[in-house]
Amino acid sequence: MSRSTIAPNDQPAAHRNGDVALKAEARGLSFAYGDKLALRDVTLPVHDRRATALIGPSGCGKSTLLRCFNRMHDLYPGCRYLGEIRLYPDNINLLGPETDPIEVRMRIGMVFQKPNPFPKSIFENVAYGLRIRGLRDAREISARVERSLQDAALWDEVKDRLQDSAYTLSGGQQQRLCIARALATEPELLLFDEPTSALDPLATASIEALLGRLKSQVTSLIVTHNLQQAARVAEFTAFMYLGELVEFGPTEVLFNAPSQKQTEDYLSGRFG
Repeated sequence: MSRSTIAPNDQPAAHRNGDVALKAEARGLSFAYGDKLALRDVTLPVHDRRATALIGPSGCGKSTLLRCFNRMHDLYPGCRYLGEIRLYPDNINLLGPETDPIEVRMRIGMVFQKPNPFPKSIFENVAYGLRIRGLRDAREISARVERSLQDAALWDEVKDRLQDSAYTLSGGQQQRLCIARALATEPELLLFDEPTSALDPLATASIEALLGRLKSQVTSLIVTHNLQQAARVAEFTAFMYLGELVEFGPTEVLFNAPSQKQTEDYLSGRFG
């Protein structure tokens, strides 16, 4: 399926924020599960080839917002979107009725809280998305699997066991395999939902180092409860509370000189 199946808006909007180009942008986004309003009028820029962290207490809407970007909520009945999420440079509205959610998920990858490898070999886990997209050339599939495993810092550990089950890998290796699987289809945006919360400190450090290396390749939006992790891996940070975006800015500025008292109280541990 070609990218042209998502039609761009006829009137391209400016897609820069300061000196940094945007890859995506939520505009006045609200989201409801049935009668419950989970997000309220969120406007959030996502800078190109940068990592943006979403922080806030449990239940504040971080993961809900993240899953709006790849229309994952569409898999469940009774959900409603208001507002837009624009993807640049095409300037398409990911939430528009003319936009195919399956196409959205092909362009925007996701890595979940717990590693979720498929019950297949290591090789076939990474090749899965390529085959779904219709790629049949065995050489190209092999080359892209190898490149994705290298990008995920896993190739040297698995190159001699590609036909082994993915379940033979450790938890940290499985999470890197899931990242390789997401990278194989060359996504424009990668969503990470608490990608290290189920891992030990050593595996967490490995994933964080990987996130740092990936910045030059792909735009990342990362949900994390770990404030130190957000400070380490993200150039921009958004603080959310009760379904609203309270404050957004460069991570160093937001952590050291927050402009909102709610942000200051959360960062200082007064609540959350």
